[in-house]
Amino acid sequence: MSPPAVRRAPERDPGLQPERTRLAWRRTTLSGTVVAVLAVKTTLHGGASAAGIVACALCCALWLGVLVIAHRRIRVLAASPGPAAFAPRHAAAAVLCTVAMAVCGAALVL
Repeated sequence: MSPPAVRRAPERDPGLQPERTRLAWRRTTLSGTVVAVLAVKTTLHGGASAAGIVACALCCALWLGVLVIAHRRIRVLAASPGPAAFAPRHAAAAVLCTVAMAVCGAALVL
């Protein structure tokens, strides 16, 4: 009887995954930019109210948060062939900023 063959796990080949992830972050920041620009336009177009200015400022601050998180992640993806996993606190911050920006945008429209 022959000994059982030992299987080695294949080495990780990221392929195009880092590039797709980088492009997804670019699309996210572009969407956030559109929301921030529309928030400013909506605030200035209908007459600047205090609530509109606060919502617009919050939307712009959240947009900057998404930009910072995306820039850091893109830099990590470019720096190494096998990037580390996305930190849960960064992922939660990105989700929070995106959802809060959508809420601010909806509040400005309504």
